Amino acid sequence: MSNKKADFTQEQLQNNGKVLSAANSLSQLDGALPSSYAHDLDRALTFIQEHDQFLVIAHVNPDGDAISSTVAIGWLLAQWNKSFTMVNANEVPSKLMFLSKADEIQIAEQGHLEGREPFQTVICVDCADYGRIGSISDWVAPNAHILNIDHHPTNNRYGNVALIREDAAATAEILFDLFDRGSIPLSNEIATILYTGLLTDTGGFRYSNTTPHVMEIASKLLTYGVKGNVIAERLLEAISKPQMNLIQRGLSRLNYASEERIAWLYITPEDMQQTGASNEDLEGLVNYPRNIEGVEVGLLFKEVVPGRVKVSMRSAGDINVAAIAQIFDGGGHVKAAGCTVHLPLKEAIQAVVEQVKQTL
Repeated sequence: MSNKKADFTQEQLQNNGKVLSAANSLSQLDGALPSSYAHDLDRALTFIQEHDQFLVIAHVNPDGDAISSTVAIGWLLAQWNKSFTMVNANEVPSKLMFLSKADEIQIAEQGHLEGREPFQTVICVDCADYGRIGSISDWVAPNAHILNIDHHPTNNRYGNVALIREDAAATAEILFDLFDRGSIPLSNEIATILYTGLLTDTGGFRYSNTTPHVMEIASKLLTYGVKGNVIAERLLEAISKPQMNLIQRGLSRLNYASEERIAWLYITPEDMQQTGASNEDLEGLVNYPRNIEGVEVGLLFKEVVPGRVKVSMRSAGDINVAAIAQIFDGGGHVKAAGCTVHLPLKEAIQAVVEQVKQTL
């Protein structure tokens, strides 16, 4: 694909009634891209250009980057007059419903193929392991062509085309590069979507993955009228009453090990039911043990049903929690990872904590 930027009409650059200048279209912020990454970006663009009737999916229990990346791809496909369906195995968190097209994401458990054949062309975003798509697997044809776009180091490059950047802070960062590579002009709509993915996966631009490139992208997106303060308040500051009640219960069970270098909380199905909390109210709960001074690894154990426990892991030091999660068939990032342990709650806590102890 040529590096030459395409020319766009004033109508194409229209944004909320205001005309954006050609100088305000995307440009390579970091100069020349690594050749292998540029090649992968070109392959991804070609994949999208040459196919149609897409299924767009992300990992189960989607977070801000997963939903942002899903609707960002949906936005691009709409720009290119492609037919597409966006699906997730779980509901879109209510806090993210402000994003354009978020209300178009179907829930696999509620929506069905409705007599249609499984999809032959699939775009997976922010999904390190193909198995993490959950119940959506029924929507995918056995011989489907798959484009895999992700930033997790544990991604095994499944699919026909893999666009992976392990050092990217979020899949939204890769999508920014993809749009840039394709000379695709931005609008307030897509800039808000991409900014949300960056904001959530960097913890409000506080985590170690907040690189100069991330801040350059965020700055660029703000020029399109993104209301960064409003998004941050909605996603990072506001707490519902059920969420506060859940935090209270979790903190009442705070435990330590290894001279308080490991800390953890646990949540039961009864907690969820009695507080009226939803899965999205668990977001950020693992940071409470992780943020305690002297703690190197913070853990959150969420009992889904007896014998199945979801574990969230956060590292405040040099411990690679992704490596620990992989022992339990999970994955993620060096400082943020997760897995599911098929043991009773007490045994799951013992097994994971013991594994963390061995890494200290």
